[in-house]
Amino acid sequence: MAGAAIGSWLAVSATGAGQVNPEALFGMAGPLVASCLSWLGVLRIHRAAPDRVMGAMIVFFALKFVFFGAYVAVALRVLSLRPVPFMAAFVSYFIAMYAMQALFLRRLVLSVK
Repeated sequence: MAGAAIGSWLAVSATGAGQVNPEALFGMAGPLVASCLSWLGVLRIHRAAPDRVMGAMIVFFALKFVFFGAYVAVALRVLSLRPVPFMAAFVSYFIAMYAMQALFLRRLVLSVK
């Protein structure tokens, strides 16, 4: 996940001629950190007690809900990032990171059977 996100950010930065940063970086960082941390938590809980994964995912969802609200507010209000490039990057990486996490979860669940 991290390699794909960072690699795509580098590609976007290279082709954007500096006009997309720092918004693209911050748009990538929040979803990447949140999805990596929640995925590591899911893996850890799955190893200990696979039946507790769904409950943990619900808790992680609530935590991410609060985190993303604060993250976007800080990015736009405190850091004064340009809203359009930041939100374009944020939404793109959010969707991509959670699509990857869904594929990882599918693989994890199918490996148990």
